[in-house]
Amino acid sequence: MVNEMNKEEQIKLLIEKIRPFLINDGGDIEFIKYENQIVYIKLKGACDGCPMMDITIKDGIEQIIKNEIPEVKEVKNES
Repeated sequence: MVNEMNKEEQIKLLIEKIRPFLINDGGDIEFIKYENQIVYIKLKGACDGCPMMDITIKDGIEQIIKNEIPEVKEVKNES
């Protein structure tokens, strides 16, 4: 459990580094939970419902997180 919490803290720190880029485009990101090697987030503002949302998640956010924390298998948006 301690290891999982450590991962959660690492994920939150990475999300905080990503946030300014999304805010710059009128969006935002919120960490929801880390469970079963899946990171659950919520995209907000201009990012919510944007046609590029899936690309932002898979090719951007997910790749950044997986590069730093290889145990993460996927990033999913909770709408």
